[in-house]
Order: sequence, then structure tokens, then C-alpha cells
Amino acid sequence: MSNLDSDKIFSGSIPKLYEEYLVPMIFEPYAEDLANRLLSFKPACVLEIAAGTGVLTRHLASALPENTGIVATDLNQPMLDMAFKLGTKRPVTWHQADAMQLPFQDGEFDAVVCQFGVMFFPDKTKAFSEACRVLRKGGRIALQRLGSN
Repeated sequence: MSNLDSDKIFSGSIPKLYEEYLVPMIFEPYAEDLANRLLSFKPACVLEIAAGTGVLTRHLASALPENTGIVATDLNQPMLDMAFKLGTKRPVTWHQADAMQLPFQDGEFDAVVCQFGVMFFPDKTKAFSEACRVLRKGGRIALQRLGSN
């Protein structure tokens, strides 16, 4: 791995620091908002991309009906390990995956969600293409960014 690629690896103390400082300061209120917005879509199966330490995942697991499947992905396994360790209110499938090459079938999900992770995608067009590919016809993509309403 080159030094240019090292900024893509969130390992070591980063997952713990991310959860301890960034989640409460920045990500928590947005996660609650995005999960609540998804409720009106009534998805049967949701894919979360760039889940990080699982702040949005935890809100999805609490807000969505028990029968809604949730698959949470992140490029960095250490971030997912932290998310798994923190746990969710109900079962969630955790899966290491690159948003540019999602390991899922075409049309597998009713909704694809991403909270802030888009900023890390090196090829946003490819990532959005992949999100659309795994989305069923009539499905929804819900994204959030800082400053959005």
C-alpha cells in the first residue's frame, strides 16, 4: 500500500476515537434524522454504505420495523469491528465492502443509505452506479451530507 492509499485505512485507534468524539459531536443527530426519513419509505431490506462505527446502523435498527433487513457495509473492517462490538438493538448483517464494487445482486435492496461516506468515495460516479445497480426498481437512495436539510 502506498502512502497515498493510507488515508483510506481507518484502523488502530481511529475507530475508537471516531466513535468517542466524532459521533456525538457531528454524526449522531444526522443519523437519527436520516433513519426517521427512511421510515416513510417502508423498505423491506436496506443497504447501508460506509457505515463506519455504525451510528446510522444503530438508529436504523431502532427506528425500522423488526422485519426490515439491514445490511451495513464499510470498506474498513476495523470500523465494522467497532460497530459490531457496540451492537444494535436487533440483528444486522455486517459486511466489509467497497462502495465501488458492491458484492450484492442486482435489485437486492429496497433502499440504499449513506451518511457522509460519499466524501470518501474516490469515484463517486462508480459508487452511485453500484448503489443504483443493487437497488430494486422503485427503490430509494437516501444520502446525507453536512449542511443538508
